[in-house]
Amino acid sequence: MEARLAGGKLLLDRPADAVARLTIANPERRNALDHEILDAIAEVLPQLNRGIENRCVLITGAPPLFSAGYDIAGIPDQSFERDAEALVAHPFHAAMEAIARHPWPTIAAVNGHCLGGGLELAITCDLRICAAGAKLGMPPAKLGLIYGHTGLRKFLDTIGLPYTKELFLTGRNVEAGRAERIGLVNWVVGDAELEDEAVALAAAVAANAPLSMRGNKHAIDLLQANPELTEQQEAGLVALRESCFSSEDFREGIRAFAEKRDPQWTGR
Repeated sequence: MEARLAGGKLLLDRPADAVARLTIANPERRNALDHEILDAIAEVLPQLNRGIENRCVLITGAPPLFSAGYDIAGIPDQSFERDAEALVAHPFHAAMEAIARHPWPTIAAVNGHCLGGGLELAITCDLRICAAGAKLGMPPAKLGLIYGHTGLRKFLDTIGLPYTKELFLTGRNVEAGRAERIGLVNWVVGDAELEDEAVALAAAVAANAPLSMRGNKHAIDLLQANPELTEQQEAGLVALRESCFSSEDFREGIRAFAEKRDPQWTGR
């Protein structure tokens, strides 16, 4: 069953068991991210974190593209000097934080061109699967924009210094094949196969042990953000690992493996 959010510009459906899919559907603006879409993303993601019914979130765009980026055309000229930072930064930051902090795995299905803020949205997701015909790029240099440091940090963490400088200093788009080679996306598949492959990937991720997915994602994100852990952080990660050994899911996983059957997870 499909839900229409943001006045129909963000669609929510469930294409596979335990998979929630968000589709950016703003074709008149080339799937640009306006305030309604960004606010809806920030609002709906916490709602998908209840129980274990939605164990993977898939984010994509209505064909033929993923997103042309933040809808800068929606900012009136008279607002630039006074309100541009608040108009751009706050709603975008809230949506990106909602994705980054979501405890379940998130996957971007880049079904077409993915630019600017659309690309930051994609790399904020845990995994990215990309259509072969897509192009990815960051155009701030062509717009007179100095990009936010939190966004730049994501690119540095994802593709490193040389390729981050390439994207932001040249403003050139990157072909899907090269995006895969430099680590901007994880997989590239044929354009016609993208939707089915993305749903299959999300379903496979969602089929894994809930406690394991949440715990591993938390640990990876904490380690990435803190190269040197405090004693409290390290103790927390040790306790998190130890907690799995007494869980029902760990015992179920071991039994299912021995019995050569699919496990039945409870999230406990």
